[in-house]
Amino acid sequence: MATRTGARRRGRREPMSRVDTAWLRMERPTNPMMITGVLMFAEPMSLERLKRVVKQRFLSYRRFRQKAVVTPAGAQWENDLNFNLDWHVQHAALPGRADKRALERFVSQLASSPLNHDRPLWQFHLVERFDGGGSALVARIHHSYADGIALVQVLLSLTDTQPDEGDGSELPRTWLKKEHAGVARRVGAVDRYVQLGSKVVEKGLEMYRDPSLAAVLAKEGGEIARELLHALSLSDDPPSMLRGRLGTSKRVAWAEPLDLEEVKAVGRACDCTVNDVLMATAAGALRSYMIERGDHVDGLTLRATVPVNLRPLEHARKLGNHFGLVFLDLPVGEDNPIRRLERVAQCMEDLKRSRQAIVAYGLLAALGMAPASVQGLALELFSRKATAVATNVPGPQQPLYLAGCMLREMMFWVPQTGSIGIGISILSYNGRVHFGLISDGRLIPDPDAVIRRFGAEFDKLLYLALMGNWDVRLDADAARALIPAAD
Repeated sequence: MATRTGARRRGRREPMSRVDTAWLRMERPTNPMMITGVLMFAEPMSLERLKRVVKQRFLSYRRFRQKAVVTPAGAQWENDLNFNLDWHVQHAALPGRADKRALERFVSQLASSPLNHDRPLWQFHLVERFDGGGSALVARIHHSYADGIALVQVLLSLTDTQPDEGDGSELPRTWLKKEHAGVARRVGAVDRYVQLGSKVVEKGLEMYRDPSLAAVLAKEGGEIARELLHALSLSDDPPSMLRGRLGTSKRVAWAEPLDLEEVKAVGRACDCTVNDVLMATAAGALRSYMIERGDHVDGLTLRATVPVNLRPLEHARKLGNHFGLVFLDLPVGEDNPIRRLERVAQCMEDLKRSRQAIVAYGLLAALGMAPASVQGLALELFSRKATAVATNVPGPQQPLYLAGCMLREMMFWVPQTGSIGIGISILSYNGRVHFGLISDGRLIPDPDAVIRRFGAEFDKLLYLALMGNWDVRLDADAARALIPAAD
């Protein structure tokens, strides 16, 4: 009887998945494990109407009424018997002119502040009188609930395609491109990667210290082992002003949006994808900022960890973390914008043929069961191999409404892990592409100085694409002949 009474008092519990556990345990004072989003509206939003939408749609995901608890048996989800919607959905006001810079400072403060682990790990802040009469919604959701792709879809499930609230069924599902389906179909192999990842974790990553163990691992895993060995053997990212000791203060900023059709035009001219164009633009913006700050960039290549969706498309709105990570080269040392784009595109193509994403998923699952000391060692090992986290999520290409208000712009940031202190976010919506940056305040105290370069770097690519011969693919040599005209 006492046991049953105690269970009712604390609420129902259920085990947390191994990968979700890994993300829960990655929380650090220097890197809170939150996915932070900001949605901007052209008109004021009613707090009561927002709460009604959150209650009807967001809380239809039962998990968001549960909090994460750590027990001797492992991490678990527990129903919050004292759940209070008023704590999770709050009003906020900006000081002064309540403009974009004020909102960026407010979002920076929230991105630096961990969520309360005594409650379900999410919170919405409705900013009133933003930017001359509009409003903004800042959402913070812990990574242990789900990955960024799933949580963006959760936020989109709160919206409608017309001002009057419907049942949400009209929202188009084009936000997740079908090119991810090939990766998702390989999820059946994930169990083998988890088993292999467990072998590495059980040895405390001895293989990293003792290459002679590589032969044993290769026998056990074949192609899987080769991918894992490749990931472990990557050199640490080179020293630069974008790496260093982290603090506890985050800075966020977002750029003026780009026209999606213009981005596609550059992609067609250079025979590459929209994602390639955007990542090359990001590399150019970082390069320009580093040069202005006096950093040496000649020949420098940095890496970004890029999430890759591993869930089948029909399961896109389910919670949980179902993604892997790949290491993408950012050639910041390349001065030719088209050569920079070619290198990003080639790296992307190589990654699509690899199984690096599923290897990373398997390691995350294994780390969810490992002792905290081993997880910390592995996290530090992998985070040293990259300078930034980069995400690109395609959103709906039509206007959306939330609580009766038209969604004008939106942006989100995923957390950085270990010693990584920079995050680049790209999200397309309603024919425009939005760039966002989050950084550790010690590394980039003025992220707006980076963000304002995105437009200029893209303009270089667009200029070269328009000036080139439209009958043939624009390559770096052809661009070199055009670059003096651009100066």
